Amino acid sequence: MKYAIIISPNDASQNIKKFLDEFSVEYHEVDKESIYCENLDKEIKGDVFIFATTHRSEKGVPSLTVHAPGNWGSADLGGKENELCVAPATVIRKLYLSLKEKFDGVVSLEVTHHGPFMKKPVCFLEIGCSEKEWVDPALGKILGKVLKELVNSKFEECKTVIGIGGGHYAPTFNRTLEKTEYAVGHIIPKHKLDDLNEEMLKQAFERNQEKVELVLLDWKGLGPHKDKIILLLDKLGYPHERSKK
Repeated sequence: MKYAIIISPNDASQNIKKFLDEFSVEYHEVDKESIYCENLDKEIKGDVFIFATTHRSEKGVPSLTVHAPGNWGSADLGGKENELCVAPATVIRKLYLSLKEKFDGVVSLEVTHHGPFMKKPVCFLEIGCSEKEWVDPALGKILGKVLKELVNSKFEECKTVIGIGGGHYAPTFNRTLEKTEYAVGHIIPKHKLDDLNEEMLKQAFERNQEKVELVLLDWKGLGPHKDKIILLLDKLGYPHERSKK
């Protein structure tokens, strides 16, 4: 498995870059923000792309996050409208669990969101949430170590699910990674369920590096959309279970 690690001009990327140099990890540097690097897989060779970059949050809680990109609707922050990328669920699982081992603070998945669009599997590995954390060498070193371990490890594909429901930081699906053998690909949050249709659900199920075995439902996190989601899943013939089970 060849990983293409992407470094942007922002502070967090440059912080991580120092430790990729120290650990002799190959990377590619670009001159624009990661969410606008459309079709970068046409310019750089790699099997899986990883953007090592910033995470922003108004809450200001120091955190390390990982997620797949894609837009459930409008393309306000890069990418294409109503287009998901291919989620590398096994890689996301490895990155998440490695972050948990090395960082005592908040480590979290995020739901699928923002650009860029590309056809190769791609995910984001991020330092958040403010200028203070972005330049913190301790956090840059953690991400450098996590990436070093990943590129030097053997790729062994995990059983994979997608998640539906809940908030942006996907606590239900964080627990899935921590307590089961499954990897989690795309995650559809509660606030996007109003507009979820058959086509977007097909993308969520099909655009994963691995074959998806199951759809996990954050049952409480579906809100008033429970019947709609079950009808869509049954129509498409996708196996599904409540996450607690």
